Amino acid sequence: MSTDRATHTPPGPPSKHQLTLMIWLAVFPTLTVLNLGLSSLLTDVPIVLRTFILATIAVPIVMYGLMPRLHQLRARLVTRQSA
Repeated sequence: MSTDRATHTPPGPPSKHQLTLMIWLAVFPTLTVLNLGLSSLLTDVPIVLRTFILATIAVPIVMYGLMPRLHQLRARLVTRQSA
């Protein structure tokens, strides 16, 4: 039995350079928004504690929210380019 669909092979993992760009595209806007949104609340907080608070909020947003979407977008772009 034959099918009209071509065999789909998922793209390989991103290169170091692609992954670096993806992480930067996720981290920079996230930290910018968090800094702007929480700056008035964290004004008197020591810098190390402020950094800890921002990182504690940013890391799950980036890892569970943004990076999976960026991986999907990259897969679509790589698949489209190879077709």
